[in-house]
Amino acid sequence: MSSSSVAPPAKPPMRDALVAAAFRLFVERGYEQTTVDDIVALAGVGRRSFFRYFPSKEDVVFPDHEGCLADMTAFLAADDPECEPVRRVCDAARLVLRMYAENPTFSVQRYRLTKQVPGLRAYELSVVWRYERALAEYLRGRYAGRPDGTLRADVVAAAVVAAHNNALRSWLRSEGRVDADETVDHALGYVQAAFGTGAAGAAEGGASAALFGGPAEHPDDVVVLVSRRDAPLWRVVQEIETAFGRA
Repeated sequence: MSSSSVAPPAKPPMRDALVAAAFRLFVERGYEQTTVDDIVALAGVGRRSFFRYFPSKEDVVFPDHEGCLADMTAFLAADDPECEPVRRVCDAARLVLRMYAENPTFSVQRYRLTKQVPGLRAYELSVVWRYERALAEYLRGRYAGRPDGTLRADVVAAAVVAAHNNALRSWLRSEGRVDADETVDHALGYVQAAFGTGAAGAAEGGASAALFGGPAEHPDDVVVLVSRRDAPLWRVVQEIETAFGRA
């Protein structure tokens, strides 16, 4: 009987190997104590190979954001003009959480590391700002020509990012055990209720009162918000949040 040879497992792509080596060292030695030379030595490649994929050590901690940002930008660019813009940016934000959810172990590990290193928290904020800017630029195009269109675009984009990050942190604190889609849907539901078409007439600047349907578990509840026509948008949002909190 002839024995069949078993092929050795394929090596991970160099980029993935660098990320794996980096996080192994970050866990064992600490982020600050790990150098690029340490990472390439463990991965078995040269420094030039590292910098071909990552401009800095910080970038190896966030290897997937450039691709996700490109996906989000393409998703928004492929928009149907008939699509409700707030729903569209909420759907775009869901792409980011799903990117995290694809690899829960890595995402939770990165979350713990980022909490420990101030420089990584600052880097992460810069990444979040780029997502918010992409959402705001899309909304500015959709709200062009409306009263306070730019203001509304910026406020809605900030609200989407805040809601998404709330869901993301909840999911990460659970170590990926809760349902990611359900968590983000719950958070973004507040944004769509506040800013979606027909949801907040006062925020649109065209009415002094708005009706909001109650949460899904209380479909018969109705919250009535009365606001001055000239009230600033941030005040309307604050009143909405208060109303939902008390409903």
